[in-house]
Amino acid sequence: MITAHHLKKVYQTGEIRQEVIKDLSLEISEGEFISLVGPSGSGKSTVLNMLGCLDTPTKGDITINGSPITGMNRTKMAHFRGENIGFIFQSFNLIPVLSVYENIEYPLIMIQNLPEEERKSRVLTLLEEVGMLDHKDKTPDKISGGQMQRVAIARALVTNPKIVFADEPTANLDTKTAHMIIELMKKIQREHQTTFVFATHDEKIVSNVDRLITLVDGEIVADQRMNK
Repeated sequence: MITAHHLKKVYQTGEIRQEVIKDLSLEISEGEFISLVGPSGSGKSTVLNMLGCLDTPTKGDITINGSPITGMNRTKMAHFRGENIGFIFQSFNLIPVLSVYENIEYPLIMIQNLPEEERKSRVLTLLEEVGMLDHKDKTPDKISGGQMQRVAIARALVTNPKIVFADEPTANLDTKTAHMIIELMKKIQREHQTTFVFATHDEKIVSNVDRLITLVDGEIVADQRMNK
């Protein structure tokens, strides 16, 4: 599903050069439930952004579903991301002028151009599954941080992506809601063979993954299959 070879990411600000990722390689199979863990500054979010087509490596190659990503221009990469990838951001990235319903529906219009009835069916189903059906007409400023995260998760899942990348997706959720969201993602993984890749410190997610990849200073120091 995902192959990354010899990734390196360097940020240059004036004369300051910061090497965030150093010669990182990994393979991720279809349907895996994986977490990247490590201390702050270890490069988890950077790896997630590169694999998720939001950022490009300074060196190295990424292939997703047989498609070489690193050679794509921005337009092709954005189209590929829209068709294949869901992304859950810690900062939500909801559109403030749209309602909860419209935020979730948005990628179905802009990316997949689905008929209205199919859009409605998908959006309402996910709204119910994340417990936000009663808030569908509210704008993001009228709901809590935890509720905004639920909307962001529903928006990432509504396109039925092959892969979901999630950066601290439960950081703003209470324990009960976090467990509910994790169960929803596990259900989608089982039913659709969706691949989930997390960057997180949350033990609630870590205890549910199939594989744990530990990063320290931009390098993989451990890659463990978890016994369930």
